Amino acid sequence: MASGHSSHILILFTFLLLALSASLVHGQGTRVGFYSAACPRVESIVRSTVQSHFRSNPTVAPGLLRMLFHDCFVKGCDASILISGSNTERTAGPNLLLRGYEVIDDAKTQLEAACPGIVSCADILALAARDSVVLTNGPSWVVPLGRRDGRVSLASDTANLPAFTDSVDVQKQKFSALGLNTQDLVALAGGHTIGTSACRFFQYRMYNFTRVGNGAVDPSIDPSFLPQLRALCPQNGDDSKRVALDTGSPNRFDTSYFTNLRNGRGILESDKMLWTDASTKTIVQRFLTGLSFNLEFGKSMIKMSNIGVKIGNAGEIRKICSKIN
Repeated sequence: MASGHSSHILILFTFLLLALSASLVHGQGTRVGFYSAACPRVESIVRSTVQSHFRSNPTVAPGLLRMLFHDCFVKGCDASILISGSNTERTAGPNLLLRGYEVIDDAKTQLEAACPGIVSCADILALAARDSVVLTNGPSWVVPLGRRDGRVSLASDTANLPAFTDSVDVQKQKFSALGLNTQDLVALAGGHTIGTSACRFFQYRMYNFTRVGNGAVDPSIDPSFLPQLRALCPQNGDDSKRVALDTGSPNRFDTSYFTNLRNGRGILESDKMLWTDASTKTIVQRFLTGLSFNLEFGKSMIKMSNIGVKIGNAGEIRKICSKIN
């Protein structure tokens, strides 16, 4: 009974801290309860939509989380990733494998019926990413709302998205430029606990690691893990095949991803570097030995989802998320 009471207190404390974190971003223009009068059912509509799609296709959860990340890192969180057409962000290399667009479209259709012209696609995406994490047994957090949708979406603007070969220094520079610190970097990378990657983005580490050459294997890979990886991604196999970034518990939001980094079982080179670089290794260790990953992930998501938001009269409220009004 006592342990159950302690657990309840911990959950309540975590929720209060995340609510406090949410309040800290009010100065950037978003706020909790933004639609309380104009569209009070916004969160329940988005949540039920995500749940419905998740039941038939669980891959939408990591898809929506990654989509928000890719949106916010390009010109801010303004749903520009959702705009379709030639030379839009959706057509850029790093975004070709994004999925979950149909979830946002479905939620938008329902919200336009319930409260037309009120809720932005950017806010729908921020809520859907949170709800996706919850559905995979991850944490919840309070999402400040009030973003407006951007009118510009250019493939050329995606050049600064974090890449799978980026060194930790480059990763830190890209995050810092958007107001995110090293702990935010490690916490948000932890979202890979429910993600996947195509073989083409990491199989070079198993067959011809360019930093060593001559068909060598990346020496940081656990030798006992190598046969499993090679079975998943044969040298001349389908390089578009998708593999879980967390082979320990691929569909559950937890700290297994960080355990994998420690054990030489990180999939992407940019991930495994978080363990081999001293500045990020200490944070990974803290997530493995007591620092609450769930709490810090929620706080970092609140920060990230407020990058470069458009508020007031900036941007617009799109009627259809895939095209500007």
